[in-house]
Amino acid sequence: MTETMTLWRPTGPQELDLVRASGWTAWPPRRPDQPIFYPVLNEQYAIMIARDWNVPASGAGFVTRFEVDAEFAARYPVQQVGGRDILELWVPAEELDEFNRHIVGLIEVVHEFR
Repeated sequence: MTETMTLWRPTGPQELDLVRASGWTAWPPRRPDQPIFYPVLNEQYAIMIARDWNVPASGAGFVTRFEVDAEFAARYPVQQVGGRDILELWVPAEELDEFNRHIVGLIEVVHEFR
């Protein structure tokens, strides 16, 4: 059995539509102005981003939760981008397809804000 790491991803409706189109199994490619994909390690941080940033920007914010193979995820150092609980993994955009192949199970929506 694979050991997994739980990650959260705050997202807006457009990105969520693309995840839904994948069958809830993959994150969409990054746009040229998005060099990294950054899932977060803390549910509360994901809630804050979805509620405080995604809702004003697009009318809705969602928090997703998913599991990724822990051994694979260890290649990406945890980035502290604010306070001690503001933690992210930074996955280079060109590695997102490989990252998606290491998702275990489905991506699920756990919070919705409007």
